[in-house]
Amino acid sequence: MHVLGPASATRDALVAALREAGAVLVPRPDSAPDTVTVVAGETVERALGACGRTGAERALVVAERFTPESVVRAADWGAKALLAAAEATPQRLLAALGSARDGDGRVPYQVMIRVLGAGTAEPVPAQRASGVEVPLTARQTTVLRLMAEGHGNGEIARLLECSEHTVKNVVYELMARLQVRNRAQAVAHAIRTGVI
Repeated sequence: MHVLGPASATRDALVAALREAGAVLVPRPDSAPDTVTVVAGETVERALGACGRTGAERALVVAERFTPESVVRAADWGAKALLAAAEATPQRLLAALGSARDGDGRVPYQVMIRVLGAGTAEPVPAQRASGVEVPLTARQTTVLRLMAEGHGNGEIARLLECSEHTVKNVVYELMARLQVRNRAQAVAHAIRTGVI
């Protein structure tokens, strides 16, 4: 992994946590085939501004503060995963690095809640564009909640005591029911509509 961003306490703490997690630091982002670029700063804007380039193929953004605009900017820049600096434990860093490497689109639940402003309005049932209520199975709702907490397919499979293939099928089916294109959209839709 390659770490970018302005010199700060956030970046220093992140590098220490990455080393504690056993992550291997490399001098350049292209020096290894599966390198994840980690971008860190107090804000997303400061972290990305220090990079001086248009993005990375596999990137994780770690910041102390997120706004709706900064999340969109990070996604436009090419970030595959976001992590709040306060939640950057070695275990969560490894999970976020895996998501960035695999392109899973991981956004922490608390960041998603703040970005979407959840809890400010009465929850409404999930609906298709036609206005017809979309019923999710108990398994789909459970998987959706675990996705919102930032778990990847492997972790979800372990928690639900099923195969990773089963989890992938459940995710595929729930995304089709909600008519969304990726995991982040599924979680955002579920939070916005009160499904989870």
